[in-house]
Amino acid sequence: MFCFVHTKILSLLSLEEQRNQNIFIFKKLKSENYDFFPHKIYLDRLFEGKTSFGMSVFNLSNAIMGSGILGLAFAMSNTGIILFLILLFFIAILSAYSIHLLLRSAGVVGIRAYEQLGNRAFGPPGKMLAACIITIHNIGAMSSYLFIIKSELPLVIRALLDSDENSGEWFMNGNFLIIIVSAFIILPLALMKQLGYLGYTSGFSLSCMVFFLISVIYKKFNIACPLEDTHLNVTPVAHGGHAAVNETGDFCEHRTERVLSTALLIIRKQSAECHSPTFAVFGLQTSYTIPILAFAFVCHPEVLPIYTELREKSRRKKRMQGVANVSILAMFVMYLMTALFGYLTFYGAVESELLHTYSRLGSNDVLILCVRLAVLVAVTLTVPVVLFPIRRALLQILFPDKPFHWARHIAIAFCLIFVVNLLVIFVPSIRDIFGIIGATSAPTLIFILPGVFYVRIVPEDQEPFLSRTKIQAACFAALGFIFMVMSLSFIITDWVTGESRSGGGH
Repeated sequence: MFCFVHTKILSLLSLEEQRNQNIFIFKKLKSENYDFFPHKIYLDRLFEGKTSFGMSVFNLSNAIMGSGILGLAFAMSNTGIILFLILLFFIAILSAYSIHLLLRSAGVVGIRAYEQLGNRAFGPPGKMLAACIITIHNIGAMSSYLFIIKSELPLVIRALLDSDENSGEWFMNGNFLIIIVSAFIILPLALMKQLGYLGYTSGFSLSCMVFFLISVIYKKFNIACPLEDTHLNVTPVAHGGHAAVNETGDFCEHRTERVLSTALLIIRKQSAECHSPTFAVFGLQTSYTIPILAFAFVCHPEVLPIYTELREKSRRKKRMQGVANVSILAMFVMYLMTALFGYLTFYGAVESELLHTYSRLGSNDVLILCVRLAVLVAVTLTVPVVLFPIRRALLQILFPDKPFHWARHIAIAFCLIFVVNLLVIFVPSIRDIFGIIGATSAPTLIFILPGVFYVRIVPEDQEPFLSRTKIQAACFAALGFIFMVMSLSFIITDWVTGESRSGGGH
């Protein structure tokens, strides 16, 4: 997710080079009609892990950490503190269990790629399905990153120009800015044949999120509540206690009183919200919580490459499960603290993109400006790396036996960036991206496919079809399907009825 960088490079560069170096072994196995099981004889020699336990935890934490962290405070405002804590714990436990199923399946057949598990389970259609789901999810991740640029870059420019209002100039328009950033920064990076130069952004991205969390905690104790609503065109005047309305000249007195009365009602409402946190809330808005949480915990396509690189091959599976457990626990704590302190800062006024909510403080807050700059640099450098596996998947689907060609390489990158820009321009809120991707590809990658792969791949002589573990795996996949249907139903109902409160982030 937010930091696909290092783990993606592991999966796309390191493993690819190892496969190329040892391709003659696999060709020989194939020519002699071996099944997948004999491949395990060669795996330890082909994939000798060199990564320590601690570095593997760091890499998987980077893979888990995503833009979804910016939507967690909004999710808590829609569920209440207690219900959010229960759901967050529930999703974290299920994510760890799904990684266990993936490791068991990969350990049986000796496969180190998510798409190849699909091929082993269902043949070419299974590989195609897994590749398509991963592609959709990564496109959703790219969209969320570009939406952050669309939302935050105008605020940074406004702060640098020392302007408290949007002047309407083109360089204050987020839609124009994402086109410029995509054309002059993201596209050139995406056209590189290899992205090894961006490997160091992995640590930088995680550092940005830690910096963001520290800032959220600090601001909780330094922001007065209620905040002024900067969307009201009412500006207090220092002398005389009067108010200037829209700076346009003379309005009739009763009009001024009406505006001030409305402002006073909103401030009173905010004051009441500030001092009354909710603990459990149920409604249509609650339907966005599970998709947002699922989106925030997706790391499963990166698990197997990290598994391959782990040291101590004799205990690799057990150690990898430990890596997953520690990483998920660390992200659980970080997600909970971000959501809790973000929610307790703004309460019901929190927007679907937490960082954007701080724009209510004005444009001169130096700390928030630094956070915005760090996050913008991190997401900008992450987008081309997320694009890389999408392009590889499309090449495998559309041109499976074709050698590398610059025309295809450039055309696919351009088309992907063009499509994602259109999505970001026309989607009104990042909440909708979190909701749709979190309700479709996320439960598929976390729940449905790991469960189905386990049932299909693990042979019956090891686990009978009606064994407890396979029944659990089947129920796990069914639970993911239920989550998907329920979340999509509630989200569509919310769209149709138009009961959404403003998601912000524009």
